[in-house]
Formats: sequence, structure tokens, C-alpha cells
Amino acid sequence: MTLLADNNIILDTDSYKSSHFLQYPPGTTRLFSYLESRGGRFPATRFFGLQYLLKRYLSVRVTAEMVEEARTLITAHGEPFPYDGWMHIVNAHGGKLPLEIRAVPEGMLIPVHNALMTVTNTDPAVPWLPGWFETALMRVWYTTTVATQSYYLKQILREALEKTCDDPDAELPFKLHDFGSRGVSSRESAGLGGLAHLINFQGSDTLEALRTARNYYGADIAAYSIPAAEHSTITSWGKEHEVDAYRNMVQMFGKPGGPFSTKTFAVVSDSYDLKYAINVHWGETLRELVKASGATLVVRPDSGDPAAMVRLAVRALAAKFGTTTNSKGYLVLDSVRVIQGDGVDENSIREILQNLIVDGFSTENVAFGMGGALLQKVDRDTQRFAYKASAALITGPSVDGSGGEYFQPIYKDPVTDPGKRSKDGVLDLVMENGRFVTRQYQTFATEYPGSVMRVVYRNGEVLVDETLDVVRGRA
Repeated sequence: MTLLADNNIILDTDSYKSSHFLQYPPGTTRLFSYLESRGGRFPATRFFGLQYLLKRYLSVRVTAEMVEEARTLITAHGEPFPYDGWMHIVNAHGGKLPLEIRAVPEGMLIPVHNALMTVTNTDPAVPWLPGWFETALMRVWYTTTVATQSYYLKQILREALEKTCDDPDAELPFKLHDFGSRGVSSRESAGLGGLAHLINFQGSDTLEALRTARNYYGADIAAYSIPAAEHSTITSWGKEHEVDAYRNMVQMFGKPGGPFSTKTFAVVSDSYDLKYAINVHWGETLRELVKASGATLVVRPDSGDPAAMVRLAVRALAAKFGTTTNSKGYLVLDSVRVIQGDGVDENSIREILQNLIVDGFSTENVAFGMGGALLQKVDRDTQRFAYKASAALITGPSVDGSGGEYFQPIYKDPVTDPGKRSKDGVLDLVMENGRFVTRQYQTFATEYPGSVMRVVYRNGEVLVDETLDVVRGRA
């Protein structure tokens, strides 16, 4: 058995796409497709991740060997294959894809039901090419959806911080930490989802996100973390020596001049009994050691009802370590904080924050670590993403019998689901009277006046290459 090449971008499509070159009207020379969010959980989407797809995949040059490999596989699979078209791309374009892709700037927040990206062919010999790459380009739904969810969680945290904290802007970037790497389906998902989160925040334990940020978005260090214990490092000391495991954490990471002295370190504290660990081990035996270290101890509950456990931890730590009252009248823990990393989602975050406020504590006392719910519990229907053809240019007899070249609007309008009515025409996104509007032209000959979109890719070349800092600036 011959192994298939990993970088054969021809094969990054759905099987049935290979038959579509035989299905468009004779004389079709150009097709136009667009991507939009048709609604969903959030009222707007924060567009992100196209630059990675373009640099990682659509910058690959198609070779004759790729075409032969694809033809062999696809025909054996039971589908026809546009061999002549792909060889035309190899011979006439040097393997560069004759596509033009326009898109809104990454990091921009766009209300749903608007075009986010458009795709058209630049060579009339391969009008089926925009449809062929629907599968690959549609995957921008993932990074966009993660970035969108992360953004709306940020707004929840921002509101609570502004109400209860003296310096909300300093606290906010590290309030939602990415714990999701082990919970996603692949290394690439970890990198992309983790990076999407980082256009809103700066805390992460997903190293793959840092690598992706460096390689594709010019970020030296995209996020930061702190030393933290897990159950294995605590329980390896045995239950009878639990306090020694905690003492070791303070001495290793909190003690000035220690092996790895830091300002902040986190210790999971519910391996046996969270209440006892806080009230006795941390609150009595090690209290003065923690205070003397000058570092901040972050206690992590990891089981039980999230809202109840955070409430228990904050109240117990306040009783043992004391508090100060900030200018807004809310209590701030001395020397300690709490991070909740189990069962964290929008609902539990809201409940935990509400409890803190009701109890008179500042939001700065707690941070969140979010795993599967951040990077994995989303899908294409979270924001109802769709990639649809909306216009064609055809040479030949039209429906009314006239000849020559004519413009053909393309749309679907199923009576069984009006929400799936697609847009027709050559689309563009503009800002009119302070709101985003998708324009629908009935011609390919437009200069897109006032467009929010930019040409980001043309004929195999990535034309916009922005850094993470630029994207964060928009976000």
C-alpha cells in the first residue's frame, strides 16, 4: 500500500466535490462564494484564524505528483476527477491556486448574518475551485467560534471586575486561563483553539498555542503561566504528609532566593479534604510561611459543585489570612487567591461571580481555568456557519435565449427552513451609519467602495500577514 502525501491539498475536500466540475452550467467561467455566521449562541462573531489556514495550507504549490495521486485515489473511490483542470493549475500557474480571497480583518467583531469572507476564481478554466476549497476554508469556524466564546466570557468578567475591583484592566487579561489542551481532538486543534482564546486573554497552559502564535502570527511569547501542582505531585507524598507537599510548594516557588522563586504559584488542595487543607494546613501550619514568602498562593479546588467550593474556599481563606477593603468597598484576600478549574463554563462563572459579589468579595480574588468547554464544546452550529455560492458568470445561451456572457445570482431558499435562505450576488461588507451591512452586487465588475474587507490571498500568495499584537489591538 502506497502512503498518501500529508501535504496534498487537493485531497483536503469532501468526496462529492470532485464531481461538481461536471454539474455547473456549460460555459460557467466564474463562481463566487462567501462565508457567514447565520446566527447561533452569540449575536456577533470575532473573526480569527484565516491567516493560519492560508499560510499552512493554501500556500502549498500543487504538483503533477499530487494531481496523479489525487486522481488515483478519487477515481478508485468512485468519483470523477477534474484531471485537466488540476493539470492546468500545475502547468499554467506553477501550482499556485488561482483564487482571490477577501476577508474582514482578524480580531474584528462582526454581527451575525454578515459576510466574513468571500472566495472567487481568477482563472475561467477552473470555476469549480472556490467550491473545492469550501471544506478547508470552512474550518475557520473553529477558531472564530472559540475566539467569540472567549470574548463574551471576557465581557462577563469585565463587568464584575469593573464593579468590584480597583484596577480591572490589570486583572482582566489573566482571569480566564486555558486548560484545554488535553481535551481537544488533536495537536492542531490545541494550537488553533488555544491561540483563538489568546486574542482575548494572556493566560494559558496550552504550549501548542504559543508555538502556533510564534510560527503563524509573529508572537514571541503569546501567553504566560505559573508553577502549579497537580494531584500526583501532592499525593505522591502520602496523605499523612500532605502538609509537607504544600510546604515544599512554598519553599520551591514562593520563598525568596528559592530554586524557582515566583510571585504566584498554584496548589490543588482537595486531594483529600479541601476544608481541612485550608483551615489547618494552609490556615494554621503554613500561614506565616506563606505570608513571609511575599508570593501569592493560589488555592485550587478541583471537585464538588464549583460555586459552592469557591465560596467555601474564599470564606475560609478570608478567615485565616485576613482581608483588606478596596476603594469600591469589596474585600480582597491577603496573600492568597483561588482558581477554579473544574466544571467551568459560562453558567458556573456567572454563579461564582454572583456569589462573590453577594458575599462582599472582589472579583480579583478568583480566576478560572477552562478546558473542554473552552476549546472542545463548540461546533460549526454554535454560530451556524455556512459557506455558500452566491454568483456565477456564464458564457452561452441564457434562460431567455439570449447569448453572450451573463451574470447568474445563486441562492437557496428552502420552504422548510427560511433561516437557511442564502444570500445572492457578489458580496461585500461595509460600515453604514455605524452598523455593518452586507452589500449584494449583481456584477463582478465592482471596486467595493468603502469595504471593510481586504484581499488577503490572490493566486497562491498570502497578501496580509499580521502579528498577534495587531489582531489583539482590534480585539
